[in-house]
Amino acid sequence: MSWMKWLPWRFIVRYVARKQGFLDPIALLARLHSFAQPSEVGEPIELLRAGVVFHARGLINSRVIQHNLDWVWPYWIERQFDPTDMSFIPRAFSFTHINLSHRNWTAIGYPECPELPIVDPRGLLTPLLDGWSLDGWIMTEDGRTLLPSRSAECRQRQEMASGVCITTDTQTEGLALTSRAWVEIESGIPVCKLRLQARADTRASVVLALRPYNPEGISFINQVSLSPGRDAWTIDDKQQVTFSTAAERHHVADYRSGDVFIHLGDREDQTEGRCEVGMVTAAALFSCNAGETTDITASIPLASKPDERLVAEAWPNVHQDHCQLSCPEAHYQFLYDAAITSLILHSPGDVYPGPYTYKRFWFRDAAFIIHALLCTGLTHRAERALARFPARQTGLGYFRSQEGEWDSNGQVLWILERFFALTNRKPTLDWHDPVAQGARWILRKRLNDDLAAPHAGLLPAGFSAEHLGPNDYYYWDDFWGIAGLHAAAAMFTETDPDRSRDFAAGADNFAAAVDRSLIACAQRLNRAAMPASPYRRLDAGAIGSLAGGYPLQLCAPDDPRLLDTVEFLHQHCFVKGTFYQDMTHSGLNAYLTLHVAQVMLRAGDPRYLELMDAVADLASPTGQWPEACHPLTGGGCMGDGHHVWAAAEWALMIRNCFVREEAERLILISGIPGRWLEQSTPIRFGPAPTRFGTVSITLTPDPGGAPRLDWRGDWHDEVPPIEIRLPGYVPLDTTRGSGSELLVKRKPDA
Repeated sequence: MSWMKWLPWRFIVRYVARKQGFLDPIALLARLHSFAQPSEVGEPIELLRAGVVFHARGLINSRVIQHNLDWVWPYWIERQFDPTDMSFIPRAFSFTHINLSHRNWTAIGYPECPELPIVDPRGLLTPLLDGWSLDGWIMTEDGRTLLPSRSAECRQRQEMASGVCITTDTQTEGLALTSRAWVEIESGIPVCKLRLQARADTRASVVLALRPYNPEGISFINQVSLSPGRDAWTIDDKQQVTFSTAAERHHVADYRSGDVFIHLGDREDQTEGRCEVGMVTAAALFSCNAGETTDITASIPLASKPDERLVAEAWPNVHQDHCQLSCPEAHYQFLYDAAITSLILHSPGDVYPGPYTYKRFWFRDAAFIIHALLCTGLTHRAERALARFPARQTGLGYFRSQEGEWDSNGQVLWILERFFALTNRKPTLDWHDPVAQGARWILRKRLNDDLAAPHAGLLPAGFSAEHLGPNDYYYWDDFWGIAGLHAAAAMFTETDPDRSRDFAAGADNFAAAVDRSLIACAQRLNRAAMPASPYRRLDAGAIGSLAGGYPLQLCAPDDPRLLDTVEFLHQHCFVKGTFYQDMTHSGLNAYLTLHVAQVMLRAGDPRYLELMDAVADLASPTGQWPEACHPLTGGGCMGDGHHVWAAAEWALMIRNCFVREEAERLILISGIPGRWLEQSTPIRFGPAPTRFGTVSITLTPDPGGAPRLDWRGDWHDEVPPIEIRLPGYVPLDTTRGSGSELLVKRKPDA
């Protein structure tokens, strides 16, 4: 296609654009690129593709929703389009209408099942990825209605005793509706269930409603038909919804006639309907006698054939395999259990950072999620996900999930070395070439050390983590690259000492280049804090530079550069006690707040607990976090409404409060909240994998007396030096592999 270079395509594009009265697109793109550092990749094509799809739906939303506000819409639309609501967003010049104020939902599912239905904050169930939804309503004979998406209040919870079930209770005067959504296995096939239980103070109908939308907006339905037995829908000749009871009344509407809700009282019964624009709505009605409970269950198969991996009693077995927490604070306990459940659901093979918007693969998210799997004992899932990495490596050694993101190779090598260290295994032969090629890619990718520029010796400008800003020479990428080289050196220590020394030397040279660049930054900024890149002022993007402290531990816990970065962020980039990322996310970010908390925990800064508490308060009633939260409403404003990286960080934060590695030492109970010691129930955590072995911990409080710490280790080799660092108590050092110690409270002036 080299002949394309000779065509005057730039002139043609400019001519056509100007002829039609548009801005010159060539000049506009040049202006856009001028705001970023020169880079071989402008923006990963995968993100551009995802953005186009996202806003294509937003364009459809803009054509449908605002002209039909008499429809029953999802919770986010009912609030975001209400001019009296705090969530209201004006639409005058918005080309697309998207969910920016309540991006909250919770995944349900089953171990090893790749399908992840989602439930919104008012119980709207979307069984299939990016598909239509089911809702439940009550309509009385005297004209009253209960519509959960329009209810100001409801109670929603996640129940995990025997699986994952989201229960939503909604009430209004004289009417009550409870919906429960879960997934179970029937003859080897995963089936999503929606159970509606309704009570009314007068004769009424329970309505099972088929809706052409989901928590992102419109999702087309072109045709629906009711079965002859009136107990099932067939949707677009593909999906089926089965009712536990035959519908007594049934109505269908198309876009031109309006929402079926509008016509529930004035239409003859219909058994099928079509809509040329894809906005079919349908309602199956079931009688509800005054004072009695009507119980209806809808079933939606999530697969067409049995899957031998799906075991009917999988949940109890899975929950026995992981590191257990037992603590006296119910909310912390619930969030930890919910985080473990999220990790299990989102690791059916690959690991996904979300069930919907982010149900795709990134090495960056995968590194943190797999680390949480490893540190909580879900080793098989971590190993299975890692085994898929080599297939994503190019012939040049680049681990590519998105083009132009230079952190991925370091992340792959780091998490792989963590796997071998925590499991006490040696890298198998099939990993040698991917590891060596991945490390050599980092060495080749580095820029020349002799450049007369602040980015000399760093990785090229790239898009990196999208929340850091436009293309630049990000220290985030460099810290991961250094850690990756150290990891590769460690993995070759025994099998290929020469190669190990080469990679270790490469890591040292890379670190020296970063140090030189940071020294120049300190002189330029007149403080030690690390900006996002050599060319940036201190801003919210500096959060990425904390990677050198957490999780990579490339610098000491008290490194002045690290601590000054934390101070800058805490003073200038925190809102309501959490990190506010004003670039891209424009919201309160749970997992980045926990990155700051982890750095504080390492440094012995007691403010780590304030950050943990703030993140706990930010969680949804179902124990989840969206990628970022609206600073006023608390609802999701960015990314997936169920963000698994955030869940992973909560699990890792709890783990590090009980047990963490620091160089060649093991630190125990350095993050236990003092309030947990004000009661007498034992606090337990374990068995927790570490690079030294697996540790189980029991801390027994004695209000008014001395708490007792019991620990037991199953060590890989020699017992490491162990430090017991309960906040507020005299520190203890030991080399006993298992033991018991009474802890002495530190004197106020100590």
